Amino acid sequence: MPVPLAPYPTPPGTSTNGAQSQLVCSGCRNLLLYPVVATSVCCSVCNAVTAVPPPGTEMAQLVCGGCHTLLMYIRGATSVQCSCCHTINLALEANQVAHVNCGNCRMLLMYQYGARSVKCAVCNFVTSVGASASTTEQKLST
Repeated sequence: MPVPLAPYPTPPGTSTNGAQSQLVCSGCRNLLLYPVVATSVCCSVCNAVTAVPPPGTEMAQLVCGGCHTLLMYIRGATSVQCSCCHTINLALEANQVAHVNCGNCRMLLMYQYGARSVKCAVCNFVTSVGASASTTEQKLST
């Protein structure tokens, strides 16, 4: 479950009317606050320089399936590699779902795109939804 990030206080010496944004340090994963006109940001903790995405780039977040680190990535990416544990995470948008009819009771089922199978909540039948044209179904022993 993602941990909500509290907004950082405005650093001394910066104008509160100037537009600011934030990103995750590529070195230590700390949250960095920077003016929107910046092209890169140097982390004061680890001195790593992180490139700022181009203006107008929408960012998204996901939690790494390997180490549960919060990852930030450019929206629209299909996969994100964790810089901590190197797990490659599938980055799906909330609306990337598919439909299939249950192989037993024909109930219309909805599942996350990329899943290998889906279990029917009505009859507990597991329908394979792999890449092949013919689907293989099997009864789940309950």
